[in-house]
This record gives sequence, C-alpha cells and structure tokens, in this order.
Amino acid sequence: MTRQWYEPLSFFEWLKRAFSFLNIAVFMITAIFLFSELRFDWFENVVGSYLASSNESRPKTGIIWETGKHTTNAHEYLNTIINEKEDIQANVHGASSFSSLVSGILPGAWVTLEKDHFKTLYFSLEKTMAAKILDPAQLIWLLKGSMLDRIFCEGITGGVKIYFIDSENRVIKQIELENQDTLELEKGKQAVTGELSEMEGFLGRIYSAQKFFDAVFKLPTDILPDLMVNSEILLEQKGKIINVGIWNITQDGYIKLGFEFEEMDSKKVVFIKGREWAVWQLNLYLKGDEN
Repeated sequence: MTRQWYEPLSFFEWLKRAFSFLNIAVFMITAIFLFSELRFDWFENVVGSYLASSNESRPKTGIIWETGKHTTNAHEYLNTIINEKEDIQANVHGASSFSSLVSGILPGAWVTLEKDHFKTLYFSLEKTMAAKILDPAQLIWLLKGSMLDRIFCEGITGGVKIYFIDSENRVIKQIELENQDTLELEKGKQAVTGELSEMEGFLGRIYSAQKFFDAVFKLPTDILPDLMVNSEILLEQKGKIINVGIWNITQDGYIKLGFEFEEMDSKKVVFIKGREWAVWQLNLYLKGDEN
C-alpha cells in the first residue's frame, strides 16, 4: 500500500489518480475563484475595505523608511551647522576691522575672540574713535588687571555683542556694536577723493600747507598733541599736503581738520580731529598772519 501510494505502477493508475474527485474539486474551486475575481474584482474590494477601515490605526509611511529619513535629515542639518560655525569662525579670525567682525557673524551665532585679536582691532582705530568703544583705562583693566578668561562674540540683528568673561564664567564687561556705528568709527581713517574747496564746511577756513604749519610751529609744544589728536593717519598717506581746512562746526569738544593731499594728478582729503581749545589757539595765529 505504501508503494502504491507514492508511485503509480501503470499509466492507467496515474490517470486514475490525476482525475480523482479531490483533484477535480480543487481545480473547479480554483477556476471559480479566478473567474469570479476577474469578473467582479471582489478580492480587491475586500482588501480595499479592510485597508480603509484600518487606515487611522496605521502609520502614513513605513516606520523604517521614516526613521531612516529623519536620521539622514538630522545628519545633513548637523553638517550644515558645523559648516556654518566653521565659516563664522574663519570670518571672525580673519577680521581686520570691527566692521568686518560685525558683518562676519550671523544673528544668533556665538564665537570666541582671542584677546590679542581684540587688541589688534581696537588699535586699528584712531584713539578718539577707539575710546568710544571702550575707554583705554577699562581695556587695560580688562586685559591686565581683571580675571578675564575669554571673550565671546554674539551675532545680533545689525550688529554684535562682545562679552568679557572671567574664569568663573561671569560677564565682567559687555559692549554692543551696531554695523553702522563701526562704519562711522572707521570712517576717520578713510580718505575722500576731491578738494577742500568742494566741501562747504571748510569754506573760508582753507589755508595753504605752508601757512598752516607756520602757525602750528608758533604754538607752545605742549598744545600740539591736542591740536592733531590722531596725526598718525597723515603719515600713512601718500602724496604731499597742499592745503589744510578747519571745519566750522564743533562736535563733542573736537573740531575736524581736513588735509588735502596731491599725488600725481589726483587729490584727496584726509580728516583728523583737534581739541576745540587747541584749534582756537591756532586760529589766533592764522588770523593774526592774515592781518
């Protein structure tokens, strides 16, 4: 019996088994199933109804795919943050002026500023302009007398905040610089193309370089440092001084002096400041020479 069950002994036996009632029943049920599916699409409808009824309890996307997507996005965002921070640090470390420092930090960004770098930026300004950012005595105390540990810069909209922090992580000094303020502070070191005679504020108070310096040398020597406070700017210029003008408005106890330089065929004016009382002393000699 076991042998006949697994291996037919004749062709007639094989046909008998192939067309048994069980096989024919299975074939007919399968055919009816396929025909009804092709005709009425009932299987798709059943599956669709089930999916619709269970839609609220199923995630909108595959959990594994969603997790992988979030991980990829997180890596990309982290790389973006790292690249931005490196760019900001490079901008700050390469800043040659306070205006480039301000423009190199995005709002909300934090970056350290080396003490020596801050001193370099500070001394790049002429003395009166630097004092508006930080009084020299305060700078000496911060860098040489206090427990200053590090300097942080925080980017804000249109400017930057600079924090001086001690070893106990306390802020011992804070200054805020607006972009427009830094441009104004550094403008004093910039030459303006043109002539003094074209600038209304100097009209009637323009003297030849020879006459101006003849009057200067008649003043007591102790007045000269106050007469030309940031005179080192003039030594940085190329060309020859041909005219000097005295501004007709006093501002914050200072009067602006304009020095007209001539180089080749071009002319430019460089501005420095003199204390009001010293400039008035000079005016006495200039008007005396006119009489």
